[in-house]
Amino acid sequence: MAEMAANKTAVDIQDESRLAQLGYKQELKRDWTLMHNFGVSFSIISVITGITTLFSYGLTTGGPAVMVYGWIVVAVMTFFVGLSMAEIVSAIPTSGGPYFWAAMLAPQKYAAFLSWLTGWFNFVGQFAVTTGISFGCAELMATAASIKTGWTATAGQTVGIYAAILVSHGLVNTFGVRVLRYLNNSSIILHSLGVGSLAIAVVAKAPTHQTAKEVFQHFYDGTGDPGWSVRASPAYVAICGILMSQYTITGFDASAHLSEETHRADWSAPIGVLMSIGVSALFGFFLLLCLLFSIQNFDATVNSDTNYGEPVFKILVDVFGEDGALVLISLIIICVWHCGLFSMTSNSRMMFAFSRDGALPRFFDHVDQRFKSPVRTVWLAAFLAFCLSLPSLGSSVAFSAATSIATIGLYISYALPILISVIWPQNLVKGPFDLGRFSRLVGIIACTWVAFITIVFCLPTENPVTEETLNYTPVAVGIVLVATLGVWILWAHRWFKGPTRHMEEIEAEIRQDAVQENVEVEKSGLNG
Repeated sequence: MAEMAANKTAVDIQDESRLAQLGYKQELKRDWTLMHNFGVSFSIISVITGITTLFSYGLTTGGPAVMVYGWIVVAVMTFFVGLSMAEIVSAIPTSGGPYFWAAMLAPQKYAAFLSWLTGWFNFVGQFAVTTGISFGCAELMATAASIKTGWTATAGQTVGIYAAILVSHGLVNTFGVRVLRYLNNSSIILHSLGVGSLAIAVVAKAPTHQTAKEVFQHFYDGTGDPGWSVRASPAYVAICGILMSQYTITGFDASAHLSEETHRADWSAPIGVLMSIGVSALFGFFLLLCLLFSIQNFDATVNSDTNYGEPVFKILVDVFGEDGALVLISLIIICVWHCGLFSMTSNSRMMFAFSRDGALPRFFDHVDQRFKSPVRTVWLAAFLAFCLSLPSLGSSVAFSAATSIATIGLYISYALPILISVIWPQNLVKGPFDLGRFSRLVGIIACTWVAFITIVFCLPTENPVTEETLNYTPVAVGIVLVATLGVWILWAHRWFKGPTRHMEEIEAEIRQDAVQENVEVEKSGLNG
């Protein structure tokens, strides 16, 4: 203890002091830098993951033109969301993230309820995102295995691969907390240099290229017969088409959830949020253009599901042949694996903080002293992510409905504290990152965009609308909302007081630890 106290830097002391002011003592190991913090969000956004798994959706819902311009619009509007989140996390750098912000920014009489509502949307969105990422990784592995062998994985086999992936993520997050920093570095390299090299290689090796007109002006409606451009309008298809980009640029709240493990969190965390959005937007746009220009036959690529499962795989096979494509597909799978790994890291920190504040059983409020990791919430995240994949055994529609809550759940949890800060700006005591007089304007733009995409996510995207093609997203969101409000009204309002519930108890522990630390330092000095 004395050695640890002696090794603390002024920055460490400042970080722990700020955390103590917010009512918590330092439990997690604080050894992450700005680049590590950025790397986690950058890895979770993982443009190669989103673009690869949703390329088919983009091609059929608006085509290349909507994919290109939709990416630009989404990147700009998401940056507004990031700006507001960066300002708030600079002022309130804790692992709880959005639900803690909601409690701190709202008037006292609304704080517990708004914290509860925000927290549960963020909680469900967290493990739903891990499900989408890691189950997508399992499907990519199964597809890659079929390219030269003709083997087709059953639903049960895909779930088995998925379970193995979750176990690997859980083991690394349990025993390899120190290794996470190095995997973070490798992930940054893979998602930047690796993905950049892949994009350049594809466009350089492609035998022919699409024209600029075919990339920037080609509108394609594959949403049915007739498509929604006929039944409604081309604008409707274009609006639905932007969801490919919005699905991809999600998960940057990880920088906030890792703030209690980051040096100078009140500055590093907000910069981590903005860097992850900005860098991902640039890399994603470059990758998207390279893939679109490298399409050899548009119709064959759109209808590639029967041969290669994913249009991106079809492009790679057309350009490099099956052997070369498998090498690049392996790179994509490794990137997606890293994405799922750090998604679980973010999940576990949020769940640990949620338990620490009483919303989850206190059993999960535990940091393993040997590994300095919230081991119990690591495996809680893995278990919940696995459970969410089980509907895929019987219905792909049910699975899509379950995972659709991921993006909406996270963005609603982002928007609620931003909206609170817009309504009650006097409660936000600014940190080093300050938007100044533009704070409320940026917040209004961010909340308006989240309200817009929430509505868009609930629209039907295939025609005709049947039991198989119905968009079940409103049902999934409704279940979460009704369950959250129902539990609050019937039970939770009696005992959940928000993050300040254990403030006095924790402050007493912090003072006791500080006294003990000083005593041991003095004893060490006398013995010396």
